[in-house]
Amino acid sequence: MANVRSAKTQFSILKAKLPSDRYSEEEVEVIKHAHEVAKQAHEGQTRLTGAPYFEHAFGTAMKLVDMQLPFEVIAAGLLHDVLEDADISEEEMKKEFGEDITNLVKGVTKLGRVQYRGLERYAENLRKMFIAMAKDVRVIFIKFADRMHNMETLYVLPEQKRKRISKEVMEIYAPIANRLGMGEYRGLFEDYAFKYLNPKEYNWTKHLLEQRVTKFGPAMKQSQKETLEALEENKIYPNSLHGRIKYCHSLFRKLQRYDNDINKVYDIVAIRVIVDDVTDCYAALGIIHGLYTPLAGRIKDYISRPKPNGYKSLHTTVFSEDGSILEFQIRTLEMHEEAEYGVAAHWRYKEGRKLRERKVKWMEELTEIQKEISEGDPLAKIDELKLDMFKNRIFVFSPNGDVFDLPEASTPVDFAYAVHTDVGNKASSAKVNHQMANLDAVLKSGDMVEITVDKNRKTPNPDWLKFVKTSHARSKIKEAIKRNRKSFFGTLMNR
Repeated sequence: MANVRSAKTQFSILKAKLPSDRYSEEEVEVIKHAHEVAKQAHEGQTRLTGAPYFEHAFGTAMKLVDMQLPFEVIAAGLLHDVLEDADISEEEMKKEFGEDITNLVKGVTKLGRVQYRGLERYAENLRKMFIAMAKDVRVIFIKFADRMHNMETLYVLPEQKRKRISKEVMEIYAPIANRLGMGEYRGLFEDYAFKYLNPKEYNWTKHLLEQRVTKFGPAMKQSQKETLEALEENKIYPNSLHGRIKYCHSLFRKLQRYDNDINKVYDIVAIRVIVDDVTDCYAALGIIHGLYTPLAGRIKDYISRPKPNGYKSLHTTVFSEDGSILEFQIRTLEMHEEAEYGVAAHWRYKEGRKLRERKVKWMEELTEIQKEISEGDPLAKIDELKLDMFKNRIFVFSPNGDVFDLPEASTPVDFAYAVHTDVGNKASSAKVNHQMANLDAVLKSGDMVEITVDKNRKTPNPDWLKFVKTSHARSKIKEAIKRNRKSFFGTLMNR
């Protein structure tokens, strides 16, 4: 049992998961020291499960180890509750572990207990999360690992508290994980929350999932064997070829779109093929299509056109020999790590540390967004910000091939303002995929949008406020209308 493991045994388990080509002996020693300090600091403290409190610190660190994050992040994961819960000062921690690790621990501590307690608290907690991410996204990795470990023992809490924590995970943690491209964390967060928020729907979906896996399991195993043989015959040797089962909440959402008809959902079970490079991805796709009959309209190339959160992969759905329908996901190891760990994947390798300043485009807007929440009435803006930041995203293209990341159901007017404020203010008509379209048309991922501007136009149409989806477009339209009114009345006064 975990709660009776000795400190020496615990650390040996952790150390065994630290590859020597990624962590130097000095770095491992820092992690070991953090382990010792945290264990001593939490001595005598227990969790509601009855286990020593240090088990939580250890569990958090192990999740960071699974992501192969740098030693500073793992050490900070072990120490993340020490400043708050133990008799160790910030100065002492700096002396023991240096400024970087101490700042990470402080960052997690400052986030406090992000809780969903209505819209007012939600606005403030989003602001805290945004500030933390904009300052150092590594803090969010630790907070995610911390929360994920807590979700594993949520069953010990009273029902009301379980539901409140599940609500904040579904409303705050899962959407942020999605925007950071952390697919595994998003899926697990949603499933844990789904289990406690909608137990009846969760159990129904889980039962459907289990039935489907039982039905298609044998075909999937046979296809894995056949695919591996065919790839190796063609001198392609996968790093990995394994099955993947869809998350419960993801399946539930998809079923809602298809009137609960599970026969219309083809990606419940999928085979992932992890190869060396992009050339092998496309070669593997051709080999799989030679083995099995592809389903028309079900080939998706997210390598040439990645999803807005950076996801890259080739997807194809095929009929196996016995008539079963299977999905294949083909990607490189780098693409796979980014699909699982998103932004965190850039910290997995030593050379990746040069990328610490790398930010997904939407993260560059976080500072401005948290200012928007802070200024004026945050409750008036929070729904707009939720829509922009956390709604499912689409990617659309300009005629020059530039990619624009927009919320789902955006319109050509939203696109126009994403290109430039002047393009939005002076937009007169739009073409979508070379066909004339209304300015309130709903865009889809992959659409190519062209905006025609009227240089003589003074202001945008106020009616656009009825259908635009982005807070950026809405605020720019309002600004232009307000500016025009001031100019109009100023002209009248000067007559």
